[in-house]
Amino acid sequence: MKQQPGWVLPNLREAQKRTHQDSKIEKALFSIPAQCQGVGQGKRYYLRTYGCQANERDSETLAGILEALQFQPTEDVQEADLILMNTCAVRKNAEDKVLGEIGHFKHLARQREDLVIGVCGCMAQEENIVETLLTKYRHVNLIFGTHNLHCLPELLYQVMVGHETCVEVYSKEGDVIENLPVRRFGRHKAWVNIMYGCDKFCTYCIVPYTRGKERSRRMEDILSEVRTLKEEGYREITLLGQNVNAYGKDLGIEGGFARLLEETAKIGIDRIRFTTSHPWDFSDEMIEMIAAYENIMPFIHLPVQSGDSEILKIMGRRYTIEEYRTLFDKIMTRIPGCAVSTDIIVGFPNESDEQFEHTMEIVDYCKFDNAFTFIYSPREGTPAARMRDNVPMEVKQARLARLNERWNSYALEKNTAYEGRVVKVLVDGPSKKNESAYSGYTETNKLVNFSAEGAAAGDIVEVRITQARTWSLHGELVSREK
Repeated sequence: MKQQPGWVLPNLREAQKRTHQDSKIEKALFSIPAQCQGVGQGKRYYLRTYGCQANERDSETLAGILEALQFQPTEDVQEADLILMNTCAVRKNAEDKVLGEIGHFKHLARQREDLVIGVCGCMAQEENIVETLLTKYRHVNLIFGTHNLHCLPELLYQVMVGHETCVEVYSKEGDVIENLPVRRFGRHKAWVNIMYGCDKFCTYCIVPYTRGKERSRRMEDILSEVRTLKEEGYREITLLGQNVNAYGKDLGIEGGFARLLEETAKIGIDRIRFTTSHPWDFSDEMIEMIAAYENIMPFIHLPVQSGDSEILKIMGRRYTIEEYRTLFDKIMTRIPGCAVSTDIIVGFPNESDEQFEHTMEIVDYCKFDNAFTFIYSPREGTPAARMRDNVPMEVKQARLARLNERWNSYALEKNTAYEGRVVKVLVDGPSKKNESAYSGYTETNKLVNFSAEGAAAGDIVEVRITQARTWSLHGELVSREK
């Protein structure tokens, strides 16, 4: 791969640096230069999002920028003038899926010389991925990272008008940019960023390298956004961060995330959720706030990753399994009926049979409502990728199968306890196949499919649960919103 003038390529070494410098909070950085205005007039964009909620929220910003440039959205890639892939780097199979799809776009690029194919998001922050794109996927003509979404108008101008392949990936700690446009994908649920980046550096995780350091938005800016969403009729918000529990540390906010939760709850929006929480930063004050306010939902995603303290230490998780168990007990005691989901990795380098059994033990202890389980996926550039791994793939697969069977049985047990109960459901909308069938989520984040006539997306209704399944509940409408 030959470096071209003007290209800014990712640098893993630079991305892992952390200083004590305060992040800039930019209130007026984004603008559309005169020459870029209207560059999308009469053109359509196809935007595909992979990965976590942070990527979903970034895509809302990308869509906002594109529509400010007068692009119109399309769900048909065949008619798109701009194809933009907002990517995830957490697991290798996600990367392989993206590369496979990009490969399918090659015939479109051959048919249309003016087609712009762009790759952004976390994959674009990886040195080896960018090198692969530039050498094997030469029909990709726009690559940018997670730190410069605000530069999209100028980058598109270079590709569309200057007919250049544009690569601009900053590897830095990152800033907070407040004046970016947004096109919300939902009408009654919204994502609200409260912070960006991560400083935890778990040994298996690429996110601190792709997203930069932990940096918080100012509380007044977050609360202003929530007030606006409430005025616009949104019923539920999810506060987003790679580790929301660390909110405010960099700004010296006393009480941090617990205080933000309280101030957000006082605004009066119907439902407040948050993700993701690191057990290491989960304070007693947070638990008290969740318990104190009815509009803070009794559902917590609390990744454990492993049930073995030695593996947790090698993972860089900074807590023991005993400390995790104590935290779990506090949550369940102080917030009765709280639902807890988790993440678990099996087959971490050199994980023994005994260590895996410790993971099964924590699942037996916590009886999680839901779990996201994975076979360890090495990420180039992380410390774990350099570790010796002597666990055969067939052993990893067998462990994953056992783990899934175990937590599935507990998920069904937890859901069965809902049978006969009346629960509040925020309606997502009707089924495409059956106009009298609707779906939505309980306060504890259980998916409910129910029968009704004339319900509407955004309503909060009461549903009596008639049947439990492993991943969902089924019921019938009892009463509509008053």
